[in-house]
Amino acid sequence: MSALICGSMAYDTIMVFHDKFKHHILPEKVHILNVSFLVPVMRREYGGCAGNIAYNLNLLGEDPLIMAVVGHDFEPYSQWLSQNGLSSEFIHVMDNHYTGQAYITTDEEANQITAFHPGAMSFSHLNAIPTVSDISIGIVSPDGKEGMQLHAEQFAELDIPFIFDPGQGMPMFNGAELLKFIDQAAWMTLNDYESELMQDRTGLSLDELAERVEALIITFGGQGSKIYTQGRCIDIPAAKPNAVQDPTGCGDAYRAGLLYGLMNEFDWDTTGRIASLMGAIKIEHHGTQNHSFDMAQFKQRFHENFGYSF
Repeated sequence: MSALICGSMAYDTIMVFHDKFKHHILPEKVHILNVSFLVPVMRREYGGCAGNIAYNLNLLGEDPLIMAVVGHDFEPYSQWLSQNGLSSEFIHVMDNHYTGQAYITTDEEANQITAFHPGAMSFSHLNAIPTVSDISIGIVSPDGKEGMQLHAEQFAELDIPFIFDPGQGMPMFNGAELLKFIDQAAWMTLNDYESELMQDRTGLSLDELAERVEALIITFGGQGSKIYTQGRCIDIPAAKPNAVQDPTGCGDAYRAGLLYGLMNEFDWDTTGRIASLMGAIKIEHHGTQNHSFDMAQFKQRFHENFGYSF
């Protein structure tokens, strides 16, 4: 059984600003904002939500399938996927466009300013959910607007349960459009900022949103996460990282942990902790796909953090 990961594939250009944004952005002058950040550290990494989620789920021993639309510059990324045992079968290449490009600047407090060029991702609606593969679960993560809507509808029509992960794509949708996603999805995951935006857009409280899905998962970075399900709220503690290097992609690693727990029918307490540990392992490394482990190491760290085994 496989998980179908719908979302963006992108090259991430990650820049590190050795100061704090708040020292250089004057709140009373944001209407005439004109700032420049010196970034002596810069890296180009493989990224995109679909690529990151699939990479992490593969580390956990599953065989995810990526569905995305990319550009003529995708070949190095395709080779990287192949080296890591990930299929490009459902990745569509458009020769006249670039693969998505993210330009991410991170400051000393792990705040981020991102500019994103969608490129070929804007044509994600040209891909359809495959009916020939043994897909048991899916995720709709940030992608082209039409593609996200189409893939959610197709998952629902095929009776394939999926996670709705609007992420950075949420501003594209109004309240009615978001509610349609929610009613099609089995689960929804948001960070704390996105949860506030979701409540504002839909006019629903967290409890009301949680009633419309099997589980609503909200992450709070280093403060852990909360899982709202069946009328209760489960507090998930944050796993302890050995170092804090780069927050980019931690949310995607967390979502891979959610998929792994769901695919293996773990309870939410364990699923949330697996997801939490995935985020902690990712933050110890620069870039979104530069960490690795085997399952024996992962299970040992799980026991060290949470006092039991799965």
